[in-house]
Amino acid sequence: MDFERLNVDRKELQRRNRGLGLAVGALAIGQILTLVALLNVLGAERTVVVPPTLNKSFWVTDEKASGAYLEQMGTFIAWLILDVTPATIDWKKDVLLTYVEPAQHGALKSRQEVEAERLKRINATTAFALDQLVPSENGRSVVIRGRLRTLVNGIETANEPKAYRVEFGFSGARMHLKTFQEVPYASH
Repeated sequence: MDFERLNVDRKELQRRNRGLGLAVGALAIGQILTLVALLNVLGAERTVVVPPTLNKSFWVTDEKASGAYLEQMGTFIAWLILDVTPATIDWKKDVLLTYVEPAQHGALKSRQEVEAERLKRINATTAFALDQLVPSENGRSVVIRGRLRTLVNGIETANEPKAYRVEFGFSGARMHLKTFQEVPYASH
């Protein structure tokens, strides 16, 4: 037996084993990192909410949205709340509640249910004719001005200028309706 050659072969095998051990270690670390990344993604839900019709380009970041996005979402929210009939109010209320901030959900649901009962009881229809949109990117809001027309049993009972502020909040990288309230009408 050639001990010299045996010793060289043994050292060569040890060097290869160390290389293979490092490769296995690197693969194990890669598997662990992949598992951690998968667990971070697992259960995370990404919801993309866009206005029902896109007629302008817009952008949305983690905490801010462009004026065009605020205008489109504000117009959509106003349509859900202000353009209603006894036949459509329940459906529009349900759609609206999918866009409402969780903290405001109960209060807005109650308000819309009371309004639905009132409209059905007096057989009223409301229609909002939009005149102006004034977005505020920093305030995450839009003021909507126009004329609110009310019909009771098909007879016009009101047709007056109204203004509403629609405020949005961010939660979980999603924009939610925070408030919808009437504000003084001021034409600017």
